[in-house]
Amino acid sequence: MTFGKLATGLAAALALAALPAQAASVKIGFVTTLTTPAGVIGKDMQDAFNLALEDIGGRMGGLDVEVIYEDDGFKPEIGKQKTDKLVQKDNVDFVAGYIWSNVLLASQKSVLDAGKFLISANAGPSQLAGKQCHENFFATSWQNDQTPMAMGEVLNQRGVKSLYVIAPNYAAGKNMVAGVERSFRGEIVGKDLTKWPGQLDFSAELAKARASKADGVFIFYPGKAGGAFMKQYQQAGLNGQIPLYSVFTVDSLSLPLFQEGKLEGVMGSFMTQFWAPDLDVPQNRKFVEGFRKKYGRYPSFYAAQSYDAMFLIKSAVDAVNGDLTDADGMRAAMEKADFPSVRGPFKFGNNHFPIQNFYLREVVADADGNWTTATRGVVYRDHQDPYAKDCKM
Repeated sequence: MTFGKLATGLAAALALAALPAQAASVKIGFVTTLTTPAGVIGKDMQDAFNLALEDIGGRMGGLDVEVIYEDDGFKPEIGKQKTDKLVQKDNVDFVAGYIWSNVLLASQKSVLDAGKFLISANAGPSQLAGKQCHENFFATSWQNDQTPMAMGEVLNQRGVKSLYVIAPNYAAGKNMVAGVERSFRGEIVGKDLTKWPGQLDFSAELAKARASKADGVFIFYPGKAGGAFMKQYQQAGLNGQIPLYSVFTVDSLSLPLFQEGKLEGVMGSFMTQFWAPDLDVPQNRKFVEGFRKKYGRYPSFYAAQSYDAMFLIKSAVDAVNGDLTDADGMRAAMEKADFPSVRGPFKFGNNHFPIQNFYLREVVADADGNWTTATRGVVYRDHQDPYAKDCKM
């Protein structure tokens, strides 16, 4: 080899060495609950995330996508352990998922301190919307207070003057109570915060609610606790006495069980939410039809948020053509929220929580007799959470 050829070869090698190493794949860790009775929620999120992966052809930014699912066992300490494993051992590029606010709060530092991106597909604790907001944290769901705030406004519109409030005593339960108290203009005549997640007997709380003679009862009980509460409310004969208003309790996961259990009292009841299966948006029609075809059931809001999370991540990786070392480029792309969402156009606030509509939904039977929900109107348009003002971003 001549000196000239050797120099040329060395120059080419040095030039290649100077280029950032192209990752072989995009690695996404997804933390949710896959065991315990709450595992039905995590399964819905996992099914939607897998469906989204199929719908994008398994690739983003020219790279294959690898998803690693981890089960938090419904416990914050296990969620943190699984998160640490994803960040330190698996070296994932993104961590997504998280049903429970207390699990997310226990895990978030491990992700953010490592310089990774954290995408909440459900939990929306006030801490991360306000003073603890972070440039690498994004939510494809909502801040916890917003949905009950919308319900509080519905109660005002329906002339409810007094309310009894019952919710579990943990981070999300406290946010839900704070939300309805923030917008409801009537009187809160009683309030119980019950043990979470162990308490499934609500007889004492129901007795106090009955004695209060309130115009309505407001509850927040996701998962198994919601089914137990609804059953006991009907058994106590309160359906015909005190109207029940709920958030995150009656959904596409619980309604088939309520229908099987003949809990007729839930029919015609109202809840508020940012999304609905019948929302007339192209991406939502594609999502709901695809989900029902693949899994034979209606998707829940947990699924809708998880589906959006995959498309948000894809928008970031596409924007930098697969250069996963370009964190600034991926962050800037996600801040634009330029991806097809099941909720239609929306934008992120300064704290990286969505600014979005909230709808009133009613429990109905579809053409085949399946219990589902139908949109009845818009309660809030382009609503931003109240903690965004405390975020310094």
